[in-house]
Amino acid sequence: MSSPLSDGSAITVRRSELACPAHSLKMMEKAVATEADEVVFDLEDGCAPSQKVAARKTLIEAFTTLDFRGKMRAFRTNGIQTKFFYRDVIEVVEAAGRNIDIVVIPKVQDAADVLFADRLLTQIEQNIGLPAGRIRLEVLIESAKSVLHAEQIATSTPRLAGLIFGVVDYAGNIGARDPVREQFALYHYPKAKTVAAARAAGIDVVDGVTLQFRDFKQCEHDARSAAQMGFDGKWAIHPDQVPVINRIFTPSQEEIARAREIIDLYEHADVNSGVGAMVYKDEMVDAASLPAERKKLAIARKTGLL
Repeated sequence: MSSPLSDGSAITVRRSELACPAHSLKMMEKAVATEADEVVFDLEDGCAPSQKVAARKTLIEAFTTLDFRGKMRAFRTNGIQTKFFYRDVIEVVEAAGRNIDIVVIPKVQDAADVLFADRLLTQIEQNIGLPAGRIRLEVLIESAKSVLHAEQIATSTPRLAGLIFGVVDYAGNIGARDPVREQFALYHYPKAKTVAAARAAGIDVVDGVTLQFRDFKQCEHDARSAAQMGFDGKWAIHPDQVPVINRIFTPSQEEIARAREIIDLYEHADVNSGVGAMVYKDEMVDAASLPAERKKLAIARKTGLL
């Protein structure tokens, strides 16, 4: 039987989150056919204002008819301050809540926004017979205000599963003038703040998009930088970005072997010697080393590498 240290069953794998417009059933069918870990059907930026209301019906059809093949099933509402938000949540979740894992909330400014969404979802869950809190939330950190409130947002409710850094809206919010390409040099602080807030709260954190969707070298560069910075994964805006992102966030065979050895070494040292720190190939290893190694093994199991 696996111990809590070696068992990755409680770890969610979010290497790639593929967003696609909710008004097109054909595009949503293509999204679920990819190897993305999570698909996010988008009622916000992916839908023109004239399409937003009608797209809810198409979205409900997608949730109730498509085969998601084990993917996390999510949709992004319109902004919480807009006239569309509450009907987005009520209509879609009441009709298809049993087939929805996550609601993604954009334009969050502070913890109060998350609590509003949380309470609305709780009422709907109670109304349709779901356990309160079963549908999780992910929220986008994409403004100066939300970056400054990231810690409070991250700890606002147990329903919150992760933070996503939205680079495009953030750049617009602060008045950046150039295209978003060298985002890790320009936006190191808000990205790092988002990572720190999520990690302190014990939730996942996902990096934003690479707009140059046909530039796979740029996508790979951004994904590698995000992984080095501590993000769990990255948003994709085109199916062709998914394999690139998954490859970067999937551990190599050498990393998998190292993770298994470190966890086994730690467990045996604890049981046999009663020590909490040991040396692994001239490297000091203690409990702080374990979360990253468990995450690698969880990804390896999901992808069939273990």
